[in-house]
Amino acid sequence: MERTTRQFTISLPPGMAEQVVAAAKAESRTISELFREAFRTYRAQRIQTLLNTSQAEGRRRKHQGYTQDDVERLIDEVRAEDGSPL
Repeated sequence: MERTTRQFTISLPPGMAEQVVAAAKAESRTISELFREAFRTYRAQRIQTLLNTSQAEGRRRKHQGYTQDDVERLIDEVRAEDGSPL
């Protein structure tokens, strides 16, 4: 039977570790849930940054929209970040 999760070991400075434990306790969540949420937030911000960069490049080039190549490049970038097959 294949596992549905993977375990990671991370190191945090003692003060940050205490903050993590306190935050999880205050929110009645596990530390794993807290880190999953943090990673989802990071991913959403990263995708937004990629889109903002692409939009800025489009404005610089005076594009009125995305070209087919732009769309394919953005999809490839997001999939590469996500670990999805290209």
